[in-house]
Parts: sequence; structure tokens; C-alpha cells
Amino acid sequence: MEEPHAGPGEVIVDVKAAGLCHSDVSALDDAGWMAMFPRIPMTLGHENAGVISEVGKGMEHWKVGDRVGLSPMMPDGDAIGYGAWDGGYGPKVRATDANLVRLPDQVSFELGAMATDAGLTSYHAMVTRGGAKKGMRVGVIGLGGLGYIGARVAVLKGAEVYAAEVNPDTRELADEIGLAGVAASITDFADKNLELIVDYAGFGSTTAQAVQTLGESGTLVQVGMGRLEATIDTKQVILKQLQILGSKSGTKQDLEELYDLMGTGELNPPLNRITPHQIPEGLDRLRQGGVVGRLIALYED
Repeated sequence: MEEPHAGPGEVIVDVKAAGLCHSDVSALDDAGWMAMFPRIPMTLGHENAGVISEVGKGMEHWKVGDRVGLSPMMPDGDAIGYGAWDGGYGPKVRATDANLVRLPDQVSFELGAMATDAGLTSYHAMVTRGGAKKGMRVGVIGLGGLGYIGARVAVLKGAEVYAAEVNPDTRELADEIGLAGVAASITDFADKNLELIVDYAGFGSTTAQAVQTLGESGTLVQVGMGRLEATIDTKQVILKQLQILGSKSGTKQDLEELYDLMGTGELNPPLNRITPHQIPEGLDRLRQGGVVGRLIALYED
């Protein structure tokens, strides 16, 4: 790929860390995703943090050497690593004010990258859409890259959090996260009168189980897209007056708040560090399943 340069209203960021996301596996394996790519070849990688190395006209409020995280979404619906914007599986990316968030010195590039997608999506669903707060009884489905962060954020907000996770190795993270309970299915907590459940898995059956489990006037926030359809019990929705919300990605404000939370040292999701040359192998690991924590490719200085 040709090395990018900063046009007007743009900067170039030297990528220091790039997170691997299962949606990239879907993009490679499912032809239905190809409509998101107006040109081929295209460099994937939408979870990035790095250092500004070039500043274009009109972007003088940024300077070379600034540490940044890159919110993937663009105002026009485009995104870094999708659409017309090459992503961080290459060493340099273009970005605009719509993407750039200052990365505090106390937050590592690895965490900074994870936060831009796994963290941002988790936080937005749990806090901005779900309204998690102190004293709330919250359920989390899936404790993978997104669910771990969502559950931990809810705990740090003061919520009483119960989680469902099918991987027994991942369930062992319950104490580290601060969960009030963990089980293979969220239905094990039907007696907890949960006010909010965030489904980070989205395998159809998990969505149905969330509807069965929620308490009166509860809210389901759907994030996971493991399956694109679910059959739910509408009787439960009606009689319990449930609310079902969708959630995707997040805002720059969400990312700034998340960086502040990470800066306290109380939010340290599990990471698996790899080299950029291991990205294809890492995507294969995601395809096979069972990865605990986020895979992060680190670029050398």
C-alpha cells in the first residue's frame, strides 16, 4: 500500500498498537460484509493508538509527537479500517478531528488501542445507552474483550453485577472484575430482578435468555452480533414492560471518559501482545475461538 500523507484537515498517525477484532474475521469470511469496502485492496484494523507524525493544513492545534487514540467512526458513517480509510494493520493511518482523542501519558498504547473499539463499544452500551450507575443490578452476557470491560466499568460505577460466560477459563476472572456472581447462563440470575442486561455475545439464544431474565421495566441493550437474528418471548416484553435498545460503537466523549477511567489504574483488561507479523495468525485464533482477553499488535519504535 502507498504510504499516506496528511491532506487538509488531516494528520498522519504512526500506529503504536492495533487491536484485533472478531468483526475483521467476519469481514474476511462473510461476503455480506463486502459492501462496506468500496475498494480493494483495503487495510483492516479499526482499533488503534499511536503518535502523530505529520500535520496537515488546518490541523495546527495538533502537533507532531502527540499521543492519540483513534475513534474509528466518522461523521459520514465511514470508519478507519472500513470504507475509504485504511486501518492500523498497516504502520500509518490518516485521521481527522472526528477521530482524534488525546491519550493520557498514564494510559499505555495497548490500552489506548483497545479502548477505541472494544472499550468504546462496551462503555457506550453500558453507560451511555444502559445508564449503569451506583446501586443498579446489572447483568452482562459474555466476558470477552467487550464484556470484560463493560462488566468492570459497571462495577466501578457502583453497580451490582452478575455475568454469564460459557468459557470456564474466562469465568475465573469473576473476582478480578468484582462480580457479584457468574454462571454459564444469565438465566441463573432470574431471581435477582436485574434492571439492566447488556448482551455482548448476541448469539440469538443469549438475547432470548436476557428477555426471560430481566426484572419488571428492565432494559436490554443489544451489542453482540454473533447471530443477526433472535427469537424472543414477546409475552415477557409486554407483561414486564421491557425496553430493548441497540448500541454500536460510541462517541469521542465516551472515549475521553474511558481514558480517564483507565488512567486511575482500576481498569486493566487482559491483553495478549503480538507482533504485526502475527496479525494473520491472531485472526485465525479469533476464528477458532477461546481467546481470553484482547489481542494487541505492538509496533516497535
